[in-house]
Order: sequence, then C-alpha cells, then structure tokens
Amino acid sequence: MFIYLNKINSMYKCIKCGGESSFENGLCKKCYAEKKIQEDRSWLTDKEHNYHYNMIKGRIAETLIQELFLSLNFNVFRYGMENVIPWIMELLHAIKGDVAQDIRRMPDFVIHNPKTNSVYFVEVKFRASEKFSISDLEKDYPYINAYFIVVSKKHIKCLTYEELKNGKEISPTSKNYLGNRKEFDLDKEVIIEFCEFAVKFFECV
Repeated sequence: MFIYLNKINSMYKCIKCGGESSFENGLCKKCYAEKKIQEDRSWLTDKEHNYHYNMIKGRIAETLIQELFLSLNFNVFRYGMENVIPWIMELLHAIKGDVAQDIRRMPDFVIHNPKTNSVYFVEVKFRASEKFSISDLEKDYPYINAYFIVVSKKHIKCLTYEELKNGKEISPTSKNYLGNRKEFDLDKEVIIEFCEFAVKFFECV
C-alpha cells in the first residue's frame, strides 16, 4: 500500500521545460496550455495571423492617442466605420473595390479642441520602424485635411496630409513631434508620459 501511494504522489518531469508533470512523458500544466493555444489558432493562415496581429497593435495605438487627448480635455469622437459596425473591417479585409477601399481609409477620430473650437480628422498609425511617408498612402487618399499621428516604441510624431504630400516624412531622426503642433497646443509632459506607456505596451514588438 505504501509503495502504491508513493507512486501515485510522485511527479514526472515535463518533456518540454523540465518542470513538474503529472504524467510520464507528458507536459506540465503551463506547457500543455501553450500547446492548446497553438492548436486553437492553427486554423489561421500566416497571412490571417499577421492581419490580426497588426490590427491589435493599431488598436492599442489608437487607444493610447484617444486617452492622451481626453486627458487634456479634448473631445474625441471615433469616426471610422469599424466603430459604427464593429465587424465590418473583418468583412472588408478580403473585399476589393472603391466602396470597400473608401471605408477602410476613413480616419480613426474627429478631435475637437475646445480652446480654439476647431475640429480635426486624425488617423493613428503604429510603426515599429518609426517611418511614415506619402508612399504609405494610396495616391487618391481622399481626406486631404487629415493629421497622421505615428506611435512608435519611443516617440509620438505627427504630420498633416499636405506635409506628407510636399515631401516631409516621419523617421527616427525627424523632429516632427506631436508636442510641436501648435494646432493642438498639447502639454509636452503629458505626451512624455504617454510615450512611456507606448514603450511598455510595444517593448516586445
């Protein structure tokens, strides 16, 4: 009886990480859970996986900018069609045509500056490379008065469509920081704080 109980209570080593496993030649609970996650998403193609991955990064960047402006008492309104019909971007992902393209290109936000009573179209992009230029947009981009805010691992920068069209670019060495935009007149200390958030959120990207 003692020998039987001792065998039941003994632990085996996980065949993947070497941790404790309840089964001989088996996985520990952590490795088993990771294996299940991989199996559950195995139905996604690499292209679909990358699409969802980039979508998540973009949503994090959008939320970061939304909260930045809200913290400075701006009024922020989500404008893109995906906010009106949440599943539409998933539907349009594989659809071509002028209508689908126009919906995909709708800016993310309309931002109202209560100090000047002005409104702005704002499109938010995440770029790990911290690079963005007119070549990243379609030739007939319709929102010519839009502002493009680019979030990277270190900085938050901004250019207008007109500036991009005239040859200006966002790069790791450019000085077009969001805090320098006179239209918004933002508190630079707050922007620095949100840049620190970006570093934490995107450090593994």
